[in-house]
Amino acid sequence: MSGRRVALAFALALAGVACARAQDRMPPISPDQMTPEQAAAAKQFLETRKTPVFGPFVPLLRSPELMIRAKEMGDYLRYRSALPPRLSELAILLTARAWSQNVEWEIHQPEALKAGVSAATIAAIAARRRPAGLQPDEAATYDVITQLDRTKTVDDKTYARASKLLGEKGVVDLVGINGYYTLLAMTLNVARTKPSHPPALH
Repeated sequence: MSGRRVALAFALALAGVACARAQDRMPPISPDQMTPEQAAAAKQFLETRKTPVFGPFVPLLRSPELMIRAKEMGDYLRYRSALPPRLSELAILLTARAWSQNVEWEIHQPEALKAGVSAATIAAIAARRRPAGLQPDEAATYDVITQLDRTKTVDDKTYARASKLLGEKGVVDLVGINGYYTLLAMTLNVARTKPSHPPALH
């Protein structure tokens, strides 16, 4: 085989690998293909969330009980935690950025804007930069999440500041948000679930 043909074959092989990597491993399950447990979980999801199974819950539906329990944890962390939406959405974006998770980012970037996270802050997070002009509680949230992601712990100074600004319950809920959205990000990354629009994160 000539050098040119070898190069072409190699390029085609790489393209095939790229296509395989890009394929959604766990696409939506059609209702007629669901097990009884999956159908019951999908129905419960629709009744409580008022929307069909979407995003990370699509791959999670392969384990129906896990999906429902994850949804219930998400219901608390999204809507009833000790943190205001501005801080919880900031924490979610930081987690999505840490995992380069485009589905999470696509869902929560608009929610963060509506909750009061500035466009400049969101742009800085997307670029992996510390945002300028953070409010004190935002800075505490940023430091807890980024330290957890990078060092797997939180130093005394950061913990003391976060506890003062967010309260102990707020710190625990913040850690819960990071852990929950890390679970979703890992699931989405393994499943290679695609966002609706071209990826924003790399």
